[in-house]
Amino acid sequence: METKTDHHHYLPIHSKPQLRRCRRRRPRPTSDEPRRLHHKCPLFTTDFISPHQSPSPMIEMSKEEEGEDAAIEAIKHALKALRKRHLVEEAAHGPAIIALSRPLVYKGLDWKEKAENFEAELQQCYKAQSRLSEQLVVEVAECRAAKTSAQEKESLIEELQKDISVTREECSQVKLLLEERSKALELAVSENQELRTRFEEMAVKLQEVQAENKMLIDRWLLQKMKDAEQLNEANALLGDMRNQQSMSSMQELARLQVDGVVRQFEEGSEYFAESTLPSSCKRQIPAHDGGCAAILFESHSSKLVTGGQDRTVKIWDASTGLLIKTLHGCLGSVLDLTVTHDNKTVIAASSSNNLYVWDVSTGRISHTLTGHMDKVCAVDVSKVSSRNAVSAAYDRSIKVWDLNRGYCSNTIIFPSNCNAVCIGMDGRTICSGHLDGNLRMWDLQSGKLISEVAAHSLGITSISLSRNGNTVLTSGRDNMHNLFDMRTLEVCGTLRAGGNRMASNWSRSCISPDDNYVAAGSADGSVYIWSVQNADIVATLKEHSSPVLCCTWSGVGKPLATSDKNGVICMWT
Repeated sequence: METKTDHHHYLPIHSKPQLRRCRRRRPRPTSDEPRRLHHKCPLFTTDFISPHQSPSPMIEMSKEEEGEDAAIEAIKHALKALRKRHLVEEAAHGPAIIALSRPLVYKGLDWKEKAENFEAELQQCYKAQSRLSEQLVVEVAECRAAKTSAQEKESLIEELQKDISVTREECSQVKLLLEERSKALELAVSENQELRTRFEEMAVKLQEVQAENKMLIDRWLLQKMKDAEQLNEANALLGDMRNQQSMSSMQELARLQVDGVVRQFEEGSEYFAESTLPSSCKRQIPAHDGGCAAILFESHSSKLVTGGQDRTVKIWDASTGLLIKTLHGCLGSVLDLTVTHDNKTVIAASSSNNLYVWDVSTGRISHTLTGHMDKVCAVDVSKVSSRNAVSAAYDRSIKVWDLNRGYCSNTIIFPSNCNAVCIGMDGRTICSGHLDGNLRMWDLQSGKLISEVAAHSLGITSISLSRNGNTVLTSGRDNMHNLFDMRTLEVCGTLRAGGNRMASNWSRSCISPDDNYVAAGSADGSVYIWSVQNADIVATLKEHSSPVLCCTWSGVGKPLATSDKNGVICMWT
C-alpha cells in the first residue's frame, strides 16, 4: 500500500499549487532595480480616483492617506495569511518528511530528493517572507515620511494662503492710496496750469509796467536835467556875486595892511586861539561799543561829535566828558562824520550804503541820502554854505548832495575807490584821496577832474584842510603824512616816524587850527605829533590800549581828541 500510494496523498490538496506559487514569486529587487512593487501596487497609485473627478490638493492628500492606511492593513493581512500557510505546509510536510526518512529500499532515493526539494522550497518561502517584511518596513517608513511631508506642505500652504490674503489687503490699500495720489496729482497739475496762466498774465503786466516806468524815468531825468541847468545858472550867478564880494573884501583887507595877517579880520576870529601842544590825557570816555572810527568837534565849540560801530552818533561836552545827546537811526557802522558850519546838522557816512542827516535840535533824521551801491566811507560839507555835501563810497563814485531837498545833484565816477574826501574853502573844489595813492581835485558843479598828483605809494587814508584852506594834509598806508599846496599841488613837507603805522584804510589824521602841528594815530596805540615848520616829532602820547583810528583838534586850539578800536576817546591837553 505504501508503494502504490502517491506521495501527494500526504499533502493537502492546496499545498502543491501554493508551492508552485511560491516558486513563481519574484526575488527581492536589488538596489539598482526600481521598486516595481510600490508602483504596481494599486494601493499606492491613484487608480482609485475616478477620471472624471478633479480633486483639490487637500482632497487628494486625504485620499492618499486613506490609501496608505489600506495598503498597510492589506500587507499585514497578507503576512498573517502567509504565516498560517507556512504553518499548514510545515504540518503537511511533516509526515512526508518522516516517511521519506524511513529506510525504503526501493524508493529511498526518490523520497530523499523530494524531501530536499521541499526543504529548498521552504527556505525560499522563508526568504520571500523576510523580503516582504523588509519591503513592508521600507514602505511603512516611506509612508510615514510622505505623511510628514504632506503635513509640512499643508502648514506651508496655510502660511502661504495667509501671506496671500495679507498681500491682497496691502495691494488693495496701495491701490486706494494710488488713486488718492493720482487725484492729488491731477489737482496739482490743474493748479500749476492755472498758476502758469496767471504768471504769464503777470509777466505781460510787468512788461507794461516796466515800459511805463522807463517812460516815467526818462521824463523824470529830463525834468532833473532842466532843474540842474537852472540850478547851475543860479549857482553861476551866486558864484559871480561871491567872487565880486570876496574881491571887494580882499581889496579892503589889503588896504588895511595889518602885518599881512588876514585871519584876525575873518568871520569867527573871536573864537580863534593859538593851538597848544598836548602832553597828557585829561579824560578818557568809553564812548562806543566795538570801536569809534569818526570824531569831530563842532565849529567854534567844545562839543565833540562821535560815531562808532554801535550804529549811534553821540554829542559830548569835551570840557566835562558828559554825554549831551545820542542820535539814533543809523542802520550801519558810522565810518565818517561832518557838521555844518552853523552846527545845526550832523551827517554820518555809514556801512549800510547810505548817509544819514540829523537835525541836532530835535535829534531826528531829516534826510536819508540813498544812491551809493557800497559802503560810504567819507563825507564832508561845504564851509561856505550848509546846502552842499559830498560823499565817497566803495562803488568808485563821489556824489554831491543838495541837503535842502535831500537828493543827489551830481555823480563823479573814477577808476579807484575813494577813502577820504573834503570840500575846499571856496566851496567849489572837491579833494579826494584814493586807494591808488593819488590825490585828485574835482570841480563840484561840473564834476570834471581839475588836477591829479601821486601823493603816496599806497592808498590814502585821510585828507585834512588847514584853516586858511591853502594847505591839505594827506596820510597814507605807506605811513607817511604829506602837506600839499592847494593851488599848485606841490609837496610842502613830509612827516614820518619809525613807529608810526596806519591802523586801517580810514585812519584819520588832523592839522591844528593854527597850522603849526599835525597829529596822527598809530597801530600801537600811540599818538604822534609833528611840528609843521621843522618836520620833527615834538610829542608822542601813549594812553590807548588799542590802535588809534581818528584824531581831531578843537577849532578853539584845544583839546586834541583821539579814538581807538575799543571805542575809547582820550582828551589831550
